[in-house]
Amino acid sequence: MENTIFGYTEAQIAQFGLTFGVGAFILYMLFIVLNLALESKAGKFGTFILFLVLSLGMLGFIAKSVIQWVLGI
Repeated sequence: MENTIFGYTEAQIAQFGLTFGVGAFILYMLFIVLNLALESKAGKFGTFILFLVLSLGMLGFIAKSVIQWVLGI
């Protein structure tokens, strides 16, 4: 018998956490970058550079998810 928590298996809970938990964390990090840009009065170009550099890792995670979805893995 497979163990469940509230009717969900461990794999389903892990997939939910990876999808929505990390997605929420990415949105929170984007808010932090925006707040940093506003407090430092970086201007338009400075804000663009902050988002580009500090959000590059998040872009890689999103790209990995999209590639897996397209390939059907």
